[in-house]
Amino acid sequence: MSQTKKLILLALGKLIQHKRRDRQLSQEQLGFLSNLDRTYISGVERGIRNPSLTALVSLASGLGITVSELLKDLETEIANLSNE
Repeated sequence: MSQTKKLILLALGKLIQHKRRDRQLSQEQLGFLSNLDRTYISGVERGIRNPSLTALVSLASGLGITVSELLKDLETEIANLSNE
């Protein structure tokens, strides 16, 4: 996997984790709300899994937001991780 792809997945995972914690949801609760397995959500948050578009839609729905809201700060987060 390329460094760029790893960075994107890590940034996406951080965004999802942040939004989940803001809503005081556990991974298990988000899994229930989004109809995804807790272990899958864990993998996404750690940047190990590459979620499909349908999984992103499910995650956004579980968080009570749109996909565009979910991805809104992705480029900023990638830039922040690049500078670490």
